Amino acid sequence: MNNGLLDRTVAFVAALRAGGVPVSLAESLDAVRAFGAIDVLDREDLRAAFAATMVKRPPHRVTFDTLFDLWWPPLLGDGTASRYGADAGDPDAGDPDDADPDATEPRQGHAVPADRDALRAELARLLLDGDEDGLRRLARAAVQGLGRADAQPGRQSWFSYRVLRQLSPDTLTASLLAQMLDGQDRDGLAEKVARQTIRERIKQFEAMVAAEVRRRLAEERGVERIAKTAVKPLTDQVDFLRASRDDLVELRRQVYPLARRLATRLTARRRLGRAGRLDFRRTVRASLGTGGVPLVTHHRPHKPHKPELVVLCDVSGSVASFAHFTLLLAFALREQFAKVRAFAFIDTVDEVTPMFRPGEDFPDVMARMTREARLVWFDGHSDYGNSFETFAERYPDAITPRTSLLILGDARNNYRATAATTLKHLAASARHSYWLNPEPRAHWGSGDSATAAYGDIVEMVECRNAAQLQQFVERLLPG
Repeated sequence: MNNGLLDRTVAFVAALRAGGVPVSLAESLDAVRAFGAIDVLDREDLRAAFAATMVKRPPHRVTFDTLFDLWWPPLLGDGTASRYGADAGDPDAGDPDDADPDATEPRQGHAVPADRDALRAELARLLLDGDEDGLRRLARAAVQGLGRADAQPGRQSWFSYRVLRQLSPDTLTASLLAQMLDGQDRDGLAEKVARQTIRERIKQFEAMVAAEVRRRLAEERGVERIAKTAVKPLTDQVDFLRASRDDLVELRRQVYPLARRLATRLTARRRLGRAGRLDFRRTVRASLGTGGVPLVTHHRPHKPHKPELVVLCDVSGSVASFAHFTLLLAFALREQFAKVRAFAFIDTVDEVTPMFRPGEDFPDVMARMTREARLVWFDGHSDYGNSFETFAERYPDAITPRTSLLILGDARNNYRATAATTLKHLAASARHSYWLNPEPRAHWGSGDSATAAYGDIVEMVECRNAAQLQQFVERLLPG
């Protein structure tokens, strides 16, 4: 193996780690060993070998593919077949024109004319045919012809939005739908399938354009620089407060698999947990064989404690996505608790436990909570102080010595009274009390944040994403 290939592999592994994909040293070595089992000039074989040795979870695959396409590009410039983008100054890289034509894509000129109308006509034809290779070639030609612009005087850059704005693939949907149905019923299953097919092919083309723009930028500005911005954070690393609608959908989809993994892990931890109280009679009996010296102690079976859980969460607009996801996970893990009760508040509090029934669609539950629960008392802005006092007054039996109290919110109290004394009484009544705050710790105490007052009473934990939430749940349910 030449040094350039090895150095690029090491750099690729570093980029994966920076992108949130955990790759161990052993897995890196396995990837290097894979070079001896594949044709290293076959790019897809290389992708498959690296994926098999480095990718452990399905959510990591998108990040892996994005970075692989940057570090091992199929082409150089506007169409020269690449030997995985070897550096021009690498003496071991060889001449890219000498690469095996069956291993990488051959030199590509403009497969179609570069004017907008011709590109749109070709795009419509390829979308109708579902020609993946043709779409990829068209994406390259479109970026070459339409995606270049002067970012600064004397310096060019590449933009995917310029390509997509001029080609407007979404506006082709009606004509493509008419051709695909070709006289079939427009209101039946056939139309739904056709629309979904067109939508997926357009999305695929848009991804190809974005990948081609990233490749061009990586050649001009350096692959390390582009890799830092090309990769979206993994779903479990996305900040709750910055999550997009698509991120929230994906988070909700991952709740139940996450809950199952946590439940299995926690059950095993309980099963293998510490022994129970000393069994004095069995210990004395066993010591008779060693002259009365209790060399081995015997214990009663350990009965793990299943805590009760009370969740008190701010569902105001600023932290709604965090509260929704955390509530969903708490109820997905309900079997790990003896009892779960949920209370939501904005400037007053109401119990919402009955709304979380098995089989309920979670967005419907949240909509129902907003519509039916009494969460607003005065002006609809967060009021932690009034919410704590109302909770203590209305639900005096909710917290017992067996209860873990979990408060969810950013503690931004709009400069209102904190009711710290009431919170101190609630925390003292509970077995444990925790506060999960979705804001970065550096922002605590700024502006109208009351974290200083509340943090002295209840342990406050930074919980900005699903990964941190998982770590906390494992801590909340000790063996």
